[in-house]
Amino acid sequence: MRTPDRPTIADVAAAAGVGVGTVSRVLNGGVNVRESTRLNVLEVIERLGYRPSHLAAALSRGSQRTVAILVPHLTRPSTVARLAGALAVLDEQRYDTIVCNVDTPEQRDHHLAALTARHRADGVIVVSVHLAGQHLAAFRRGRIPLATVDVPAPGVPQTIVDDVAGGRLATAHLLSLGHRRIGFVGDAVPGRSARDLGFASSRRRLLGYRRELAAAGLTADPELVRLGPDGPAVAAELAEQLLRLPDPPTAIFAASDTQAMGVLRAAELCGFPVPGRLSVVGFDDIESAALLNLSTVRQPLQRSGAEGARRLCALLRGALVRPLRQQLPLWIVQRSSSAPPAAPSAAAAGRAAASAAGRAAASAAATRAAAPSPAAAGPGGGRSHLLPAGADGRPADERGRFSSRALRRASDVWLGMRYACCAEGVA
Repeated sequence: MRTPDRPTIADVAAAAGVGVGTVSRVLNGGVNVRESTRLNVLEVIERLGYRPSHLAAALSRGSQRTVAILVPHLTRPSTVARLAGALAVLDEQRYDTIVCNVDTPEQRDHHLAALTARHRADGVIVVSVHLAGQHLAAFRRGRIPLATVDVPAPGVPQTIVDDVAGGRLATAHLLSLGHRRIGFVGDAVPGRSARDLGFASSRRRLLGYRRELAAAGLTADPELVRLGPDGPAVAAELAEQLLRLPDPPTAIFAASDTQAMGVLRAAELCGFPVPGRLSVVGFDDIESAALLNLSTVRQPLQRSGAEGARRLCALLRGALVRPLRQQLPLWIVQRSSSAPPAAPSAAAAGRAAASAAGRAAASAAATRAAAPSPAAAGPGGGRSHLLPAGADGRPADERGRFSSRALRRASDVWLGMRYACCAEGVA
């Protein structure tokens, strides 16, 4: 859409007294342009403040060989891994690539409108961003090939994993170790906020968690489920709420590895050695998971991006892509963050015995106070002041506890990944 403060290529052509094709050749270094004409066009471009669209410029270089990739939250490790897989395939196939980052619904709608109406890319890959019916209809109207990764989309080649099965896999792993009180930390329910992008993987993993508990004959305790905005800091707060419960969980399943990092931080702050007093399982198997020795559900992140790109390239060649729904495998990777529940330490057993003795003494004192005895009427006579068992007692063996150094190493890797996508064409 033309706006007064954003001149178009047609405005440049009109002001320079040349055709749009001449302006395009100047922008792309064409040789069949006289030097005086080139200088005139460049002067007009500078005077009007014209800035060509990256995608339009790429398309104007010759035959259309440009693919746009729409991704959410570009710096998230799982997004980086998927993007790396897609870019490797597209580079091999000699496609120019434009990466469109999406952090809000407004950005999503802006990019989709541009890709389906104005710029007409050869094809589009949408990664982990929910597409509504009107979005899919716009791609069909524009006859723009579309493939999705981590996004179910009717009638479109899609590369996905079964998040429900993944949730069951993580929960079954913890159950097999002997845990029965298992917490869950994940994303808030999608659709509750105007800033929501429709992510549903966490909700599906929660469903798998509940189904696996039910299959084991256990009732999912709502008190053990904590949901909030995605990110390790929020996950740490949610996990701390679980660990401060009178009867805390012995294990926590986090809906992503980045949230599991927050759980590990909360365990350290609350004095819960991992896995001595708390087992933790994540989801994704990002690079930091191995550094932290985090047990997790591995999904082939980089492969999923590569498969999405391959399927789009097949569409661009005119090939028939079947099946439309490509489901990649999941499997559990057990590392040292998950183990059988630890037996109560001698100190803990002693505290329990002392507490039981105190309760017995209090009961006896209450009985004596109720009897009509003059001795019982004395001030303070027979009363027992009971203190609750300490919540900060630690098992004697803390060799399995995660160190702050490991957390710092993981953070360094994660920060490095934030800049791994700073390549040409990132929008």
